[in-house]
Amino acid sequence: MELTRLSEQLATSPQVRPEDLREIAASGFVGVINNRPDAEAPDQPRSLELEAEAKRVGLAYWHVPVVPGAMTDKDVRSFAAALAEADGPVLAFCRTGNRSTALWKASQVTS
Repeated sequence: MELTRLSEQLATSPQVRPEDLREIAASGFVGVINNRPDAEAPDQPRSLELEAEAKRVGLAYWHVPVVPGAMTDKDVRSFAAALAEADGPVLAFCRTGNRSTALWKASQVTS
């Protein structure tokens, strides 16, 4: 899995699949933030499926869906709140990792 470490608390990646979540937990992450709206692409797993598997393997799960090119202040606040709630490192993902990175950068400016 391709990860980009942005801070001690956050890494980003492209799309995560349910079968990736056990490895993510084993790598020391305590949670995942899904930044993709459901049905953005026909082959992506749905948020409820990811949430169920995340919880099954002991990960916290947040769904902060952001439409590409349409990030809002509310999205940034929700992302920042998820990071603040996490008790350890988190992996945020979207299709490529770019939205998750943009959310993190925006949350650093507003904190």
